[in-house]
Amino acid sequence: MLSPEEIKRRARKYQPEIVAVRRHLHQYPELSFEEHKTSAFIEEQLEKSGIVKRKKMAGTGIVALIEGKNPASNVIALRADMDALPIEETTKAEYKSKNAGVMHACGHDVHTSCLLGAARILNDLKNEFEGTVKLIFQPGEEKLPGGASLMIKEGVLENPKPTAVFGQHVMPLIETGKAGFRSGIYMASTDEIYVTVYGKGGHGAMPHLNIDPVLIASHLIVALQQIVSRNASPIKPSVLSFGKVIANGATNVIPDSVYMEGTFRTLDEKWRDDAHNKMKKLAQSICEGMGGKCKFEINKGYPALTNNAELTSAARKYAEDYLGKDNVVDLDIWMAAEDFAFYSQHTDACFYRLGTRNEKKGITASVHTSTFDIDENALETGMGLMAFIALRRLLTS
Repeated sequence: MLSPEEIKRRARKYQPEIVAVRRHLHQYPELSFEEHKTSAFIEEQLEKSGIVKRKKMAGTGIVALIEGKNPASNVIALRADMDALPIEETTKAEYKSKNAGVMHACGHDVHTSCLLGAARILNDLKNEFEGTVKLIFQPGEEKLPGGASLMIKEGVLENPKPTAVFGQHVMPLIETGKAGFRSGIYMASTDEIYVTVYGKGGHGAMPHLNIDPVLIASHLIVALQQIVSRNASPIKPSVLSFGKVIANGATNVIPDSVYMEGTFRTLDEKWRDDAHNKMKKLAQSICEGMGGKCKFEINKGYPALTNNAELTSAARKYAEDYLGKDNVVDLDIWMAAEDFAFYSQHTDACFYRLGTRNEKKGITASVHTSTFDIDENALETGMGLMAFIALRRLLTS
């Protein structure tokens, strides 16, 4: 059995290369489903590593195979996403984004780099293990319908079919050198809400002659919170937030309509569907009761993410063997969403967190912010841990 020390040695060997890979990706980020240059760069890196069995999927996605001895005996999949966010970077890093208004603010450059590093390690050792490691480089995690759903539709979990899939995600709340795991339900579903409230506009000094959609929308936002506070079970976390409200009137002009956008998240799929129906009925009744009308649309997004208990327990043990027990931490539920959840609906899945925080270096910013960055020592941890988890799973399952 390959020792943690052997994998760590190889991770240290590849660390300078993977830092350079990550910095290149960080400088040239691309938005969801537009990752053409990123995809081409990944293919170049795989070719450089001697990994030739690969193909494109879902436009810019790539799936590749590393075959050991007796490749059909077992198949493990490792997944990384590659898209960036529409954020203008404000860090002072020498490798900051060169693409205006686009930034790797969620660490997908890290995920891709770590998987490329793990691929180098695993390909070096392909004569030392039995089975196959499937590498999934996925586009569009940040945008519905999610690149995972598209790759699954195109057969990424077939030919060969993996018995387990692992995903790794940066976590700036956890110190570099550590990793976090949680079995069972972990991340929330996410749905996009689009609402237009129709009334009758007019002069602000004569509200009795109008049907005020601003007032109706205000009542609607407050009333919809009761769906969470008075209908959801207190032991089933739910979040309903509205982040955009457009009432295009003026100080003395009541507009004809108000447009709103929001998000609904929960950890329970049955309650999710019930909540959708309750929100639609409540919105219609309030708007009609106040003399207006309402168009209420819910764009159903990613499902809740469930980590297979047996697989996650095993992966946690592998991580303890690799990092040391003190460097593996428990994760709480997380109301953010991830399209990795689609994989968990089709096969045993484990989605875990890689620590990237370093307070001494001032690296503490949250994901999805313009100041997000990582302690690059996390790349060595991330690539080695992914490779070690894959190898151990192939040997023990």
